Amino acid sequence: MGAFRLQALVANAKQLIKHNNKNQRDVPKGYLAKAVYVGEIQRKRFVVPLSYLDQPFFQDLLRRSEEEYGFNHPMGGLTIPCCEEAFVRLTSQLHVS
Repeated sequence: MGAFRLQALVANAKQLIKHNNKNQRDVPKGYLAKAVYVGEIQRKRFVVPLSYLDQPFFQDLLRRSEEEYGFNHPMGGLTIPCCEEAFVRLTSQLHVS
């Protein structure tokens, strides 16, 4: 995937997140709010740091999301096609390092 396409993908994700973050007071500054859903069958909402947008693993998940859903996500937010257990394992490694 070219750099331009990746930049467009991240920009679209940021725009979706910005739109969904309006009037969200229960989410700390610097986090994505009510926009990231993870799970294969039953999806769970996650509050994700904005810094994940710079992480290669998260960019890969955004690419997979675009391939599966385009930008019309079934949950009304950003839906990540990944099992919850794998997502938690990946994100917990970022918190440790």
